[in-house]
Amino acid sequence: GGLALIALAIFAIVASGELPGQHGFAFGPGTAPRMFATLLAVVGGLVALGGLLMDGPPIGHFAVKGPAYVLTAILLFAGMIRGVDLQQMIGIPLKIPPLGLVLSTLAAFMVSIMGSSEFRWLESVLAALAMTAFCVGLFVYLLQLPFQLWPI
Repeated sequence: GGLALIALAIFAIVASGELPGQHGFAFGPGTAPRMFATLLAVVGGLVALGGLLMDGPPIGHFAVKGPAYVLTAILLFAGMIRGVDLQQMIGIPLKIPPLGLVLSTLAAFMVSIMGSSEFRWLESVLAALAMTAFCVGLFVYLLQLPFQLWPI
């Protein structure tokens, strides 16, 4: 875990390398990213050092079901919100049009909720409907982002 934090910090430092205001007392757009990346590297070093010096519990089995469902939901959302041209992707002559924010969000929430060991249909549908309404209210009406709500 500590090595992953250090790698992320190095990536952030390299990615913010072009931003001005990173050296000395010159504050600018690159100051905060570099400062936080350095702090992340220090924390990562402490986590790695703690892992080397202390014995902890053995690593248990890795749960695959939950992350697999969440990853599937993310890919499903991306495909549904933008549409998919399977002819271009894999050679199948089928094009799925964009299905809009409402259906895409509802489907993604339902698929991700199914990855839980505590999945119950009624609660899941209610939670998915509530989160879909929240996303539509936030992104479309509050932030006024130009999302298509329904299929064309």
